[in-house]
Amino acid sequence: MRRITPATQHYVWGSTTAIPDLLCSVPDGRPVAEAWFGAHPSAPAVVHDDELDVPLDRVIADDPTATLGEDVATRFGGELPYLLKVIAADSPLSLQVHPSRERARRGYAAEDAAGVPLRVDHRNYRDRNHKPELVYALTRFDAMVGFRAPRRAAELLHGLDAPLAADLRGLLMADPTSAGVRAAFEWLLSPETRPGQGDVQKLADACAQRLADGSPSPRTDRTVMRLAAAYPGDAGAVTSVLLNPVTLQPGDALFVPAGAVHAYLHGVGVEIMANSDNVLRAGLTGKHIDLPELFANLDVVAAPPIRIAPERVFTSTEIFYAPVDDFELSVTRLTDEGATRIPGRGPRVLLCLEGEVEVRAQDGEPMVLTRGQAAFAPASDGVLTAWGDGVLIQADVP
Repeated sequence: MRRITPATQHYVWGSTTAIPDLLCSVPDGRPVAEAWFGAHPSAPAVVHDDELDVPLDRVIADDPTATLGEDVATRFGGELPYLLKVIAADSPLSLQVHPSRERARRGYAAEDAAGVPLRVDHRNYRDRNHKPELVYALTRFDAMVGFRAPRRAAELLHGLDAPLAADLRGLLMADPTSAGVRAAFEWLLSPETRPGQGDVQKLADACAQRLADGSPSPRTDRTVMRLAAAYPGDAGAVTSVLLNPVTLQPGDALFVPAGAVHAYLHGVGVEIMANSDNVLRAGLTGKHIDLPELFANLDVVAAPPIRIAPERVFTSTEIFYAPVDDFELSVTRLTDEGATRIPGRGPRVLLCLEGEVEVRAQDGEPMVLTRGQAAFAPASDGVLTAWGDGVLIQADVP
């Protein structure tokens, strides 16, 4: 087991204080959007050992069987199959979709064949992996994920005094199926048909007026207004009428499968996902947008958001099992009542969220982790035991 420090990402939507506060570091005035505690080659965490700093992906590549275990190394090609992050959204993220494994492999191969450099901004596929993800809320966490039932979306547009609302409602009522939802979504975003900035603003103004008059869906109206203010004229703000709103309270977890359109709006959380940096964006961003590729990856079947209920083990630990083979997340709340076993047998990333925790491997010296400190425990460490007075979050492989 060795200490690691994350790679931080300074995207414009991040918070200047939330992640520095969690990591007990000094803010420098820049937004810190994400802290990556993983081994993705684009931004690996750093392992500290014998006064040497080595990227985690290199540590794993040097001995994948010992670090990952034979089973995980075989199943996932000698790579850590998950990426653990802390995310802090001070303003809304892009409207986006993550690809399936098959789409990612095909897209990566096609961009390689076309000679698109791996690190340029307009590359869609940075790796060959899918990217399902789970977010565990540390604060109130607002998001929108997946499509509503088309008749419900049409109902929310009814009565809004804006031409765009009438046009969009007409599309949904003409075909209140998943095909109609796709048609409405693509109509809103495609360059040939998307509404102008003035039309988007008129709809946002109509939502504001309806909210003042007594809205049947205050959250929908507030979301449209919020997104239109953050990204003026962007038709992505209007897509929020088509999507399911989600609010997580601290301790809640949400699973986002590949193909599900989503956007995180505000909050701080821990994310765990397949080891991928593949993001296809549709709007609400200044980054690269590839609508044909996003539409090809899009799942338009209406479904409620997938909240993951934890299972309790070893008295003090809750495990969030996602419906994928790449990762699972556990949260252990320790008191001074004695040691407890930490579940898991594979390669684990441990992050102390609160207090102070002491962790011991089967045949190793104990390691003390305080708030914001993290460690990588290879599969060869076997069973882990922890004690102290704090909260420990752990990424593992099922």
